[in-house]
Amino acid sequence: MIKTDILIIGAGPVGLFTVFEAGLLKLKCHLIDSLPIPGGQCAEIYPKKPIYDIPGFPSVLAGDLIDNLMLQAEPFKPGFTLGEAAMSIDKQENGDFIVTTIKGTKHVAPVVIIAGGLGVFQPRKPPITNIAEFEDKGVEYIIKDPEFYRGKKCVIAGGGDSALDWSIFLAEKKIAKEVVLVHRSSSFRGHLDSVQRVIDLAEQNKIKLITEAEVVGILGDSKLKGLSIKHQKEGVFNEPTDHFIPLFGLKPSLGPIAEWGLEIEKNAIKVDTTDYTTNIPGIYAIGDVNTYTNKLKLILCGFHEGTLAVQSAFARIHPEKKNILKYTTVNGVQGF
Repeated sequence: MIKTDILIIGAGPVGLFTVFEAGLLKLKCHLIDSLPIPGGQCAEIYPKKPIYDIPGFPSVLAGDLIDNLMLQAEPFKPGFTLGEAAMSIDKQENGDFIVTTIKGTKHVAPVVIIAGGLGVFQPRKPPITNIAEFEDKGVEYIIKDPEFYRGKKCVIAGGGDSALDWSIFLAEKKIAKEVVLVHRSSSFRGHLDSVQRVIDLAEQNKIKLITEAEVVGILGDSKLKGLSIKHQKEGVFNEPTDHFIPLFGLKPSLGPIAEWGLEIEKNAIKVDTTDYTTNIPGIYAIGDVNTYTNKLKLILCGFHEGTLAVQSAFARIHPEKKNILKYTTVNGVQGF
């Protein structure tokens, strides 16, 4: 049994920053995450993607942000249970909660903070019969490291920001030998600036743009060799390639947390914005996993929510103590 003051479910950026804020109140934290490494989507899905709306950082790579948050949390020595999804929660007579993971690891704490982002993700896959046979053999649903595609021919499918941005990045940085972007419509869902950049790169022969078309088949034996593409006017033709990257987005799901008796609205957990507590006292929800009026799904908003949640958690854990706000600019971190 792993015991702690605050059990945080989700080791993404919001969960990691919450460790720091809890540490300032001398509260110990332990984090559970289904991913094998801390960092959530920032580490697992797009570590090399720049983020522009973190205060004090005009631009920071998602992976670097996680590295910095880990360093910030390090003085408070958080514990981690990684590669194990939280499955069940049981409230004890004394008010503590026992959370058990899919592997049977049990954790006990008086406070649980859910910082699970958008939940468990599954890629939206194109309806191609044999696509599963080529996953990790030339078919990838996310781009973790662009260098993986150095000198390769890549076919990207999709019409949203992710498909546009990665097509631009791989072409402009001259990472891929050739970039082909396939989209079933002649119009795109992404930002107008990105759409125009793709069109400009296509006119410069730096991106091969195929619109009004979709990938309908995969060619190859043990490894991807090419794709069958069906054009609305020209019919079906084959396109040789090293990699096929369908970027149709991810389907989020709360997973087992949805069965914990929490009030759910539109696949998110309803909270009281006073302290981001849920309908179950002692359980809080912060970051993208929660919902309330005027909710903004931004990392910086999650940082704020985590800060207020741990202030409330302190009062719950130590009702006999008065918490006097101290400032790190005066005390530093070691002074807490």
